[in-house]
Amino acid sequence: MDRADIVHENFLKRVSAGDLPAGAPPAGPLSATEAVAIYRSGCLSRALDRQSRAMQKAGRGFYTIGSSGHEGMAAVAAALRPTDMAFLHYRDAAFQIARAGQVPGQSIAWDMLLSFACSSEDPISGGRHKVLGSKTLSIPPQTSTIASHLPKAVGAAYAIGAARRHPPEHRVMADDGLVCCSFGDASANHSTAQGAFNTAQWTAYQSIPLPLLFVCEDNGIGISTKTPRGWIAATFSQRPGLGYFACNGLDIYETYRVAREAAEFVRRRKKPAFLHVSTVRLYGHAGADVPTTYLPREEVEAEEANDPLLHSVRLLAEAGALTPAAALAIYDETCDRVARIADEAVTRPHLASADDVMASLVPPRRDCRPSNGPTPERRAEAFGADLKAMAEPQIMSRLINWALTDLMLEHPEIVMMGEDVGRKGGVYGVTQKLIGRFGPDRMIDTLLDEQSILGLAIGMAQNGFVPMPEIQFLAYLHNAEDQLRGEAATLPFFSNGQYTNPMVVRIAGLGYQKGFGGHFHNDNSVAVLRDIPGLILACPSNGADAAKMLRECVRLAREEQRLVVFLEPIALYPMRDLHADKDGGWMRLYPAPDETIALGEVGVEGDGNDLAIVSFGNGYYLSRQAAQRLRGQRVNARVIDLRWLSPLPEEALLAALSGAKRILVVDETRRSGGVAEAIMTLLGERSDMPRARITATDSFIATGPAYAATMPSADSIHAAALALVRGAS
Repeated sequence: MDRADIVHENFLKRVSAGDLPAGAPPAGPLSATEAVAIYRSGCLSRALDRQSRAMQKAGRGFYTIGSSGHEGMAAVAAALRPTDMAFLHYRDAAFQIARAGQVPGQSIAWDMLLSFACSSEDPISGGRHKVLGSKTLSIPPQTSTIASHLPKAVGAAYAIGAARRHPPEHRVMADDGLVCCSFGDASANHSTAQGAFNTAQWTAYQSIPLPLLFVCEDNGIGISTKTPRGWIAATFSQRPGLGYFACNGLDIYETYRVAREAAEFVRRRKKPAFLHVSTVRLYGHAGADVPTTYLPREEVEAEEANDPLLHSVRLLAEAGALTPAAALAIYDETCDRVARIADEAVTRPHLASADDVMASLVPPRRDCRPSNGPTPERRAEAFGADLKAMAEPQIMSRLINWALTDLMLEHPEIVMMGEDVGRKGGVYGVTQKLIGRFGPDRMIDTLLDEQSILGLAIGMAQNGFVPMPEIQFLAYLHNAEDQLRGEAATLPFFSNGQYTNPMVVRIAGLGYQKGFGGHFHNDNSVAVLRDIPGLILACPSNGADAAKMLRECVRLAREEQRLVVFLEPIALYPMRDLHADKDGGWMRLYPAPDETIALGEVGVEGDGNDLAIVSFGNGYYLSRQAAQRLRGQRVNARVIDLRWLSPLPEEALLAALSGAKRILVVDETRRSGGVAEAIMTLLGERSDMPRARITATDSFIATGPAYAATMPSADSIHAAALALVRGAS
């Protein structure tokens, strides 16, 4: 027999017989009306769980994780305000239901059943996933919340205080609000969670406002692996900078009282707190999981005997709020109502095509106040002596610095964050002087944790900021890349564009640094970024392009709510010369602040038809050197700078290739999974011109004299070009 049916039958029999579990008497400020409302939320959550399982068995519903045993989270919701942003654990249906009761006009059962049925009319995901979430209820949707949502919760809480100091145009959270973030006891052990706890404590230790309520729902097990008894209390009750509160989640009176105390602590002190809620897990982990296959039957039955709804019936009766008979009637009526609604929900339409599914990958445009830019006086004050230096060609790193200055002058909602971006001005000096120009609130020096850096950015974007996080080196992204893949990029997808994560992530990367760092400071792997749906990947090759592209990236984030990664070639930061020593051929004048390069616009140098060389970043620089040598051998080449690596600017590239007799693709990323694979595929599908590619080898990068041995060089590009021209003549 299905454990859900067993729990259901036990509830009916035990309430009818007055066989209710023992426990402490009801105590605390919870009124009778509020207590009954919390019980109703728990009943609805339970009925939805049962209905979801029935829908799955009938082939009319899809994978879901139930909330049974965690109904006490309705009391936590009741203790908070409906405007307090909540990043929820997947077992928190009762929380969302209780919050819906705080906001007039909600049809919560209908909405959640549409989600269970993956109907395109589901108001949060549009049929893309069974998720909790609601724009109206300030609940951004989460999918598999195995701690990946904790870093952004820290960022969102930080954004409340930041918005008080510098209010962004699209601020949504109240000045006296807090952020709630819930998760399971097993997830609390995840390294991502531990990083978030540490970041919250690190922030609070410095007396920086962080109104954040962590809620750990401790049911003692993660799928089939037990959490050691007492582990959560032992490891969280004495953490510096983190208030600790604990309650019995089976007791809605105690849970409400303690949750109110925790919320008041967070709201008044502007410090993070950890609310430890003891719960049980009924049924199994998810879907068809059968707990008796890995737990003794006696243990499963003991948990079921501790059904929180049975405890609520006893507590309500002892408080004089509701008789057991009335409680049973509410339960029965709720089950019947959910079954009726489900019969209609399963008939509603579904997504039918790839276009339907992908429609929310690109968020809707956002109305933004037009910017008139800073006054000449404010600009002169910010730039100082740099204003005069703009009359002379400069290296890339300096032009990026000036572009960032102009952008931050024009858009006060831009905030930068990262290790060393402030006082030091970045490892390569790209952000020098910016902390003096804009202060520490907008140039945030973070702790050394890339997940926390990206989480801070994601969370601040939830409150109207346009974050520009910096990851010091491309290789350092890889331990945090899920913050982009699993959080930032998926939020608009699973919210049908209602929630977005606009930001511009600046990353110093690629290779060719002489004698510095090996593969940790020279990394030519971009496949993980190009594989993320909806993400825009930009890579400039020179300073003027970098400034103009950076402006477009900010526009894309600010107005089109896009997730953008701006990959800056480290080796080209200081580059001055192109063909000969002291020729200054790679320095550029700073472009006027209104000059941009549009998304998808490629660069073309030369008009030769003998050969077109397609490249980007360092490869474009080296290809320019090779092209000059080719001209001396009467091979007229044009060199095309892709600039935009994802999505690939296919039409612009094909137009730039028009008239060329041969194509050489030069790719400094790896042969397997590199950019050239996509270009060669495009050419194979859309062109019959002779073509070849030269790429980096499938290797990490060495330090010392062999720093460039695994990647294309001007010599190897020149040789490959000659071989292609002569072989195809």
